[in-house]
Amino acid sequence: MTAGKSRRDIHAEITDKLIKAIEAEPGNPVLPWRRAGGPLWMPMNALTNKAYNGVNVISLWVAAEAHQFSHPIWATYKQWNEMNAQVRGGEKASLVVFYKEYDAEPDPEREDDDGKRRVAKASYVFNCGQVDGYTPPAAPQRLGPIERIADVDRFLTNTGARVEHGGESAFYRRSTDTIHMPDEGLFIDTATMTCTEGYYAVLAHEHIHWVGAPHRLNREFGKRFGDHQYAAEELVAEIGSAFLAADLQFTQDTRPDHAQYLAHWLKLLKDDPKAIFTAAAKASQAVTYLKSLQRPEPEPPDRPGARVPSPPDPNPAP
Repeated sequence: MTAGKSRRDIHAEITDKLIKAIEAEPGNPVLPWRRAGGPLWMPMNALTNKAYNGVNVISLWVAAEAHQFSHPIWATYKQWNEMNAQVRGGEKASLVVFYKEYDAEPDPEREDDDGKRRVAKASYVFNCGQVDGYTPPAAPQRLGPIERIADVDRFLTNTGARVEHGGESAFYRRSTDTIHMPDEGLFIDTATMTCTEGYYAVLAHEHIHWVGAPHRLNREFGKRFGDHQYAAEELVAEIGSAFLAADLQFTQDTRPDHAQYLAHWLKLLKDDPKAIFTAAAKASQAVTYLKSLQRPEPEPPDRPGARVPSPPDPNPAP
């Protein structure tokens, strides 16, 4: 880095884009990592077929929403060239972040310091809608109004979280380690999603809170967030819920009661450019934890009519 040039703050750049996206419609605030018009689809790299993660998911969702890209397929200029596709002249790239690791002298004051250091580096990618010579795969279709989504039910049931229905509020209670949901009949269709989609969006949000309990991930934010800790936790739950919606393929929109949190989130993002990175990382960690609780699917029978053996009794009689 040459003398006289200020060091570039990638965290601040992405945070600034998120803030502008939130402030774009002050009369009708919308969280930018929510896709109200269609199903969430995890951003993928066209060349490697690997999903982007962490804050890059949110950043690319914002870019896709702002430019009305219909497919979540991205790659660098060089990667598109390797695929015999050409970025069109005048197209603007979107910023993503990757980390390079290097070794340093461990801090003798920290027992857990292994000397590994990570530095954020900027990279620029283009959506497949900005290139010629590439045919994207078909996008998943928006789910219609249904009563249950079997795959989502199975995923959330496998976590072992205890869910109680009743009343008119949704929350996670740490003292009893229980998720509380409104009666299913209280969820209604809206202009952007069905009652089923709304129900699962809320249920996923509360499961992210459940993961943060002390005896699970013990999610803490420390002194850095101060009075913003509650807003930070809600931000993690919202991002985690959006990640789950994309993974499990159900759509969602911002819950009406979340409008009251928007001002807190916006202040948090303005006060701390790295807050969105922390929230996205903790949301990814929560989703990974929920995935680790999944049970393997039973193998299909070898022949028609064959019975799949029952699992052994975890508490056999003596």
